[in-house]
Amino acid sequence: MPKMKTHKATAKRFRVTGTGKIMRGKAYKSHLKEKKSPKAKRGFDKLQEVAPSDRKVIARNLGLR
Repeated sequence: MPKMKTHKATAKRFRVTGTGKIMRGKAYKSHLKEKKSPKAKRGFDKLQEVAPSDRKVIARNLGLR
């Protein structure tokens, strides 16, 4: 059986924490920032845990399963 390859686009978008959570960046942070409040813009910098329904596919693409 050949080695499983990491899906590189997925690897660039997601991080795995030490406890095994899969984290993602938030949307809406790249443009049209003029109308967004400073508080909202700071909030976009924080990572968020991936939804349970998406974990299985993302984990497989990252080579975790």
